[in-house]
Amino acid sequence: MAHKFEIYKDKAGEYRVRFKYNSETLFSTEGYSSKASAQNAIDSIKKNGPDAPTEDNS
Repeated sequence: MAHKFEIYKDKAGEYRVRFKYNSETLFSTEGYSSKASAQNAIDSIKKNGPDAPTEDNS
């Protein structure tokens, strides 16, 4: 699979989510205190991401 979400623990012991495409990390989230919260972030991105507008601040 070329793309995937990963839940991992950072050095501070918080759970984070990163999205990878072809082994390259495209983005990473803030830290969460529980794995369930990290999974909720993934669910929210999947649900709301396809319809999110693009904001050009250039």
